[in-house]
Amino acid sequence: MIIAGGIDVGSSTVKAAVVRTDNAGNDELLGSHVERLRRRDPRHVIDSVWSVAKQQAGLTSDQIEYVASTGDGELVEFRRGHFYSMTTHARGAKFLVPETTLILDAGALHARCIHIDARAKPLGYRMTSQCASGSGQFLENIARYLGVALDEVGPLSLESRNPEVCSSICAVLSETDVINMVSRGIATSDILKGIHLSMAGRFARLVRNLASEGMLTFTGGLAADVGLLQATREELEKAGVNIPVASHPQSILAGAIGAGLWGAFRHEKLLARAS
Repeated sequence: MIIAGGIDVGSSTVKAAVVRTDNAGNDELLGSHVERLRRRDPRHVIDSVWSVAKQQAGLTSDQIEYVASTGDGELVEFRRGHFYSMTTHARGAKFLVPETTLILDAGALHARCIHIDARAKPLGYRMTSQCASGSGQFLENIARYLGVALDEVGPLSLESRNPEVCSSICAVLSETDVINMVSRGIATSDILKGIHLSMAGRFARLVRNLASEGMLTFTGGLAADVGLLQATREELEKAGVNIPVASHPQSILAGAIGAGLWGAFRHEKLLARAS
């Protein structure tokens, strides 16, 4: 039995998870926490998130045998190891939704699709371009302009009856489109559904270039956006890709969970070599 921790430092949020695993492949999430950076010192946020995750697990630092980081991991000064975020999201998604074969990691600055095998090994990936219009930060900017809280974006999008799709995939021009839509009296729900469809169209192209079957699981900050998930289902169907789209209440933690599980695996190997 090994207890390990994973800390995922993203561009807008820090996520931490404490996991327990054994040789039989029984993995368990013991504690977790997420905080937005909000212009705070990332190191202070890392310490805060890690402290809460340990409290939830009912453990002290001495009881956690290995701590691994992912994302901007150099900021986690007490880490013992670091893992590339593609591998941690793959492992975390497989833990949360075992049927996963494709992952759509939709974060603050970019989105990428990862194809994995039954052991959560990445087989290939595709990323959106440098343009921010497929990112969480872009959607947050739009929501702020519309005066809508982020947790309201998804449900409002689902209410749309006549979505107004943006004419451009460029983030700057898309925001200009939204300003024009507001001035024309387009309903907020229709604007948001249009934004979601624009983003989902880019996601569908990533998926189509990797696989045509399996199970797609969202991870990252946008995984909780039910409107975006529904738009992605619609765009995949339009593209002729018959793949179910899933999420999980803890999808935002996928990177941190994966880092913890890979950390436990590495710790076990180190113990074996030392014996």
